Amino acid sequence: MTMKYAHKNLLLYILLSGVLAILMFPAQANAQTVIRDAEIESYMKEWFTPIFNVNNLQPSQVKIIIVQSNDINAFVAGGSNIFFYTGLIDKTENPDELIGVMAHELGHISGGHLVRGREAMEQASYESIIGTLIGIGAAVATGKTGAAGAGSLAGSSMAQRRFLSTARTFESSADQAALASLNRANMNPTGLLTFLQKLEGQEMLPSSQQSEYVLTHPLTRTRVDTVAAAVEKSSNLNKKLPAEWMDEHARMKAKLLGFINPQNVSWVYDDKDQSIPAQYARAIADYRQDRIDQALKGIDKLISIEPNNPYFYELKGQMLLEFGRVAESLAPYQKSVDLKPDSGLIRVALAHAQIETAGEDSKKLQKAIDNLHIALRDEPRSTQAHRLLATAYGRQGNDPMARLHLAEEALLQQKYGYAKQQADIALKGLDPKSAAALRANDILTYIKQKKKDT
Repeated sequence: MTMKYAHKNLLLYILLSGVLAILMFPAQANAQTVIRDAEIESYMKEWFTPIFNVNNLQPSQVKIIIVQSNDINAFVAGGSNIFFYTGLIDKTENPDELIGVMAHELGHISGGHLVRGREAMEQASYESIIGTLIGIGAAVATGKTGAAGAGSLAGSSMAQRRFLSTARTFESSADQAALASLNRANMNPTGLLTFLQKLEGQEMLPSSQQSEYVLTHPLTRTRVDTVAAAVEKSSNLNKKLPAEWMDEHARMKAKLLGFINPQNVSWVYDDKDQSIPAQYARAIADYRQDRIDQALKGIDKLISIEPNNPYFYELKGQMLLEFGRVAESLAPYQKSVDLKPDSGLIRVALAHAQIETAGEDSKKLQKAIDNLHIALRDEPRSTQAHRLLATAYGRQGNDPMARLHLAEEALLQQKYGYAKQQADIALKGLDPKSAAALRANDILTYIKQKKKDT
């Protein structure tokens, strides 16, 4: 599985002093945690690909980012990055509804509704993007542009809502774009309508009780009626999604439940339920609650049922790594990579285990370095990959390359002063004509331009 998480929080693990840690956003009462999970992202990208295609987007151009939050929300930021809150995913009953939400968000992109703040996010990690949004929200709320400094986390939840919200005309325009996309893709548009209908009653509630989606995507009776009328006229109402997509949706919800609320798994799946999603949720819940033997037994049973499922091997590797059995985690992680070689997230997990077991062995460290460079093709915004590369190069005695990747990490975190310092030091030891030196100079040029713009 691709849920890399640390200290009993979901995915996105960041190596600090050799320990896995999770990056939180404490500015809001309901803190937001960025989750990275190869399985869930792969499922959603598969479901969304028909919509991407009719909008002239390659699936590789779009990143699906999950945010752990009970709030119901979704938005696009920092280019073609679509953020979905786990609260929204939990609210959906099928992939149709998620596809409808995604098509709506793409409608905002095609309509040019989401330009503000984009430049501040072009060289940012996904965590920094959320921090920047909160900072910009504070600026909008207070009228002080200084409040939107790099990665400011001082904004209030209401300030963020004000920034993310769009005019009702924009919402209607995005709805129409979504319906047109679904029509061109020959997909049933009912999911967009049923999702909006679930939230329709919230517009009558006080703002403090409304979902984030309603607050950031103003909902009206007219808007819902317009979507309903268009759906009724659709020639795709009888189109059904592939059966495997429904199964993937069930596995996705089971996985999130097991990680986020393991104590609730037994309430959702009774003991008689032996479906794959139920077994998956139980294995994860056992893992989250430190029932080591049960967790490993559960994942081994799933592997025996689906021996070619890369995500089951990844979950086993993660369990062993988290349980301190790092050397044992190498084999399942490698099997996962063999089965899913295009997943940067899984390669980062494997490289982490390789570094932890390599000691000062240069050849073993090089294997990890090679995996991380491959991973960065798919995950160019990964601070974790750059931190691991800095660690591996440092152990090899290659200080200039270690410094370069510390600079890369700092740039993604919008820590421009530290990024400049590390890039300057790296350049002193790099071949001036090398690709690494060119990259260090690119970092310095970008930082210099940022200073001019601020």
